[in-house]
Amino acid sequence: MTVRTRFAPSPTGYLHVGGARTALFNWLYARKNGGTFILRVEDTDTARNTEEARQAIFDGMDWLGLDWDEGPERSGDRRSPLRSESYYQSQRKHIYDEYFEKLLAADRLYKDGDAYRFRFERKPVTMHDLVCGEVTIDYRDASNTPDMVVKRSDGSYVFHFVNVVDDLTMKMTHVIRGEDHLMNTPKHLQLFEALGAEPPQYAHIPLILNPNGSKMSKRDEGAAVGDYPRQGFLPEAVVNFITLLGWSSKTDEEIFSLAELVDRFTLEGINRAPARFDFEKCTWFNQQHIARIDTETFTRLSRPFVENAGLPFDRSAPAIAAVKEKVRLLTEVPHAIDFLVTDTAEPDTEAVGKAKANPNSALLPALADHMAALTDWSADIAKEAIGEVATANGAKPGQLMFPVRVALSGRAHGPDLGEIFAILGQERTVARLRAF
Repeated sequence: MTVRTRFAPSPTGYLHVGGARTALFNWLYARKNGGTFILRVEDTDTARNTEEARQAIFDGMDWLGLDWDEGPERSGDRRSPLRSESYYQSQRKHIYDEYFEKLLAADRLYKDGDAYRFRFERKPVTMHDLVCGEVTIDYRDASNTPDMVVKRSDGSYVFHFVNVVDDLTMKMTHVIRGEDHLMNTPKHLQLFEALGAEPPQYAHIPLILNPNGSKMSKRDEGAAVGDYPRQGFLPEAVVNFITLLGWSSKTDEEIFSLAELVDRFTLEGINRAPARFDFEKCTWFNQQHIARIDTETFTRLSRPFVENAGLPFDRSAPAIAAVKEKVRLLTEVPHAIDFLVTDTAEPDTEAVGKAKANPNSALLPALADHMAALTDWSADIAKEAIGEVATANGAKPGQLMFPVRVALSGRAHGPDLGEIFAILGQERTVARLRAF
């Protein structure tokens, strides 16, 4: 059996982080098992569907690296057994009509006014969920489980019916979806049985909650996948973070590449308990992934943020490399390097105040004169100069470091002082010491 999984979003809004995680788990399971990952667009809600939302879903999945094997085609190199439009529910009515007639012929539908209802078999239905275990719904009490509408009075089909027909005709083997669909599955199992088809295996994954335990809404921080690129996140970091929202590798490890996640992923690793979203933890993951990439890649990814901030990129490369271990997000790069590439960066007034109150700042003029007299310049020579001036004036070299840092950068924290000396050079270093 070839594993076939799917992600079936509705193009009525942006790609939500919960939907992205559902897509990711399906993608990981397919890739882990040498299977096929399908993208199917549930676009029957014509009043709410938008082209902008559809594109946002595609863009979000592309950014996360979740390529699909079958689905809407956007380039000539995609191959699929169905026509491109057949992965849109709006283009599949003729298929739904065919299966509707099968249910009619099997006497499993009856008319209720202008609508059609599916006649449930009045028996207990047990589903064997790969995450939640065995779940039974008793359909013997019709007042508790009334027959469901499958075709509305306007001729449109309900979600449950088209969802089952799509999964049947697209030969899904595994349906991995949110736990909020758990109670829908017994209905779907009855439809599969009525159509004489083998149902897929189901795995219902826990919901994502806010840190306070409330359900994560579209307006909450971190909910929109489209915001992450603009906020300076790396896709690998976001994928790593959202995979661990409800899944565990059963080890103490937390930082994984996409390839490592594919290798480790199992449905058995999915937790039953709801996951708590923590934006700060996501930011920490991003910092860890920034540390993993090489300097050339980091510089390239930082470029649009540096240029958007109005900084000259041609002079920024050494400065960007110097702050690689200091930033959490790519959006932080411009502020981290502005003092290195321009002489007009705004200083941190609190840091400046602390430095000026430090008695060792009185040694800065002497340090400036000493550095100005140097006939050779390097980071090591500049650091030696600090030690020489401090020692000559009865201070320890370390006591002079903070005033020097603030005088050169206007900040209390930043790159190693040696890197600052190397990037600023002798003339700019001396000028800033004297100006301070």
